[in-house]
Amino acid sequence: MYVRAMTSKRLTRFALLLPLGAVILIAAKTSNIIPVPLEQIIPAKQRVCTAKTASGLGYSQLRPGTGARPTSASQQLTVAYIGYLAATGAVFDQSDSAQFSADAVIDGFGEGLQMMPAGSIYRFCIPSALGYGAKGAGPIPANADLVFQVELK
Repeated sequence: MYVRAMTSKRLTRFALLLPLGAVILIAAKTSNIIPVPLEQIIPAKQRVCTAKTASGLGYSQLRPGTGARPTSASQQLTVAYIGYLAATGAVFDQSDSAQFSADAVIDGFGEGLQMMPAGSIYRFCIPSALGYGAKGAGPIPANADLVFQVELK
């Protein structure tokens, strides 16, 4: 059985309780340990967009692409993406190779996909009205604004 014995700024000491009351101190550098479960937080500067469409979808082009734009909302696309909450930066979903069509995802994501040339990377700032709205979904709370970094492959 481990019991936290004392904590300093960069070092945590644990006491290992052995039979007969013997105690052994074990030191671990906490700065090298990744906490479980992993909670990824995207910094505030990566949760903003520089332009906005008429519908209210925010976007920023992070890397231009040289390929074609999708020809229809039903076209199957391959994307890599990271989805996170605009308010906190908490990551709720990610994939390095997902396939779907623009008409099979939330409105803001689908609208953004249709303006991307293949090979580009965009950031979409999706207001809740173009996302999951008042219902929310899984780890996404009701009325949450969302941010996605998306690469169209």
